[in-house]
Amino acid sequence: MSSSQLKDSVRQTAGPDTPWWRLLNGYHWFVFLVASAAWFFDCLDQRLFSLARIPALASLMHESPSAPAVQAFGKVVTAWFLIGWGVGGMIFGALGDRYGRARMLTLTILIYSGFTGLSFLSRTAWDFTLFRFLTGLGVGGVFGLAVALIAETVPSGARVQALGMLQVLSTVGNVAAGFAKMGIDNLEASKVVTPGEGWRWMFLIGSVPALMVLVTRGRLREPESWLRLKESGGLPKGGIFASYGSLLGDPRWRRNLVVGAVIASTGVVGLWAIGEYAPDLQKTVFATHYQKAGLEGDAVKAAVNRAITNAYLLNMLGAATGMWLFTRLANATGRRLAFAVGFVAALGVTFGVYWKMDSPQDAYWMMPLMGAAQLGVFAGFAIYLPELFPSRLRSTGTSFCYNLGRFAAAGGSFFSSILTKEVFVSHALPLPYRYSAMTMCVIFLFGLAALIFAPETKGQPLPEE
Repeated sequence: MSSSQLKDSVRQTAGPDTPWWRLLNGYHWFVFLVASAAWFFDCLDQRLFSLARIPALASLMHESPSAPAVQAFGKVVTAWFLIGWGVGGMIFGALGDRYGRARMLTLTILIYSGFTGLSFLSRTAWDFTLFRFLTGLGVGGVFGLAVALIAETVPSGARVQALGMLQVLSTVGNVAAGFAKMGIDNLEASKVVTPGEGWRWMFLIGSVPALMVLVTRGRLREPESWLRLKESGGLPKGGIFASYGSLLGDPRWRRNLVVGAVIASTGVVGLWAIGEYAPDLQKTVFATHYQKAGLEGDAVKAAVNRAITNAYLLNMLGAATGMWLFTRLANATGRRLAFAVGFVAALGVTFGVYWKMDSPQDAYWMMPLMGAAQLGVFAGFAIYLPELFPSRLRSTGTSFCYNLGRFAAAGGSFFSSILTKEVFVSHALPLPYRYSAMTMCVIFLFGLAALIFAPETKGQPLPEE
């Protein structure tokens, strides 16, 4: 046995008190970092869209950012982005099981970075929507592929912590998007970038991940468990969606698919159909706050933008903390209890934030709590979903569960738009924003109900059949 093999053997058999990172060899770290970087840039893309969506539509539609038409179309374009996300997840999850996680991960990076860059060229709200839909195809494929790649590569003793850390590090991408917006805002203020056109440069930043392919090409290998299945002929056969037939045809995997999809959809809807629109509420209440304080005109706009960015960065700090706490709780007490705590916290905190947030000072302590509550459970999706399915179906099952929530969130986004424009429209702003979000919080009850049927996977190896 070579010295490197001996070191790997020691890592695999280290005691229970050994820190998880000590179990990883050089290649394990490479896979972890590549998968984390892919998800980092994926989340960067998501947040760039969140922060630039309304400025982009205001510019393309030649309306004020606060105009009802812009706000309503913002939810429409978000819905189409989520639909693309869901479609991409369904397709690339199945392709990952058939053709390999590493190969498909590289392709999804190229898709989402390429179409994000093309958003720079948008001339109307509709071609902007088209580019976001196509971007979503690539964005949707990343999570299931990255999670399967890590879960099947790193030692079992490090799996939970590595997958939880994948999600913690994703918040760095979100924070990077916040700093990117701050930088572009400053360039707009100094007239280096044409005022009102800074959103284009934010999307151009999103094309950078394509350079990752130059680093990973030829070095990123498929997991051993997938290669063994390929050699033995155990991969899904038939069309690219044959793996869905295998999942639905087996009672165990079918049950896990339904349970995992409901749990993941709860979190995704909570984030993208409720939490996503916190800046819309903030624009209104912050402007009122600063006007009462005596600011006028551009000074109000600058103060509002600064406060929203600060609240967003604090939201991401809370998210990272919530993901870290969820990982520890899931590892110590089990997945079901961790999800139960997470969904109860998300319900209470989200409802309270939309009900009571009236000023930047409120947002500075409320948004970290909402980030921790809403995004903490996302660490659970990375940990739990790959534990529900065997190697030959893991990418498909994980991607289906996580990305079905995109369709649900798209529906939730359309429904939230209806609530805002039609059901609560008779109320003065910002009450329609508040009431629609508070109504949508009922989604967290569905996640709690699904936990009754969820299998507990703590302490169990990944299923292989």
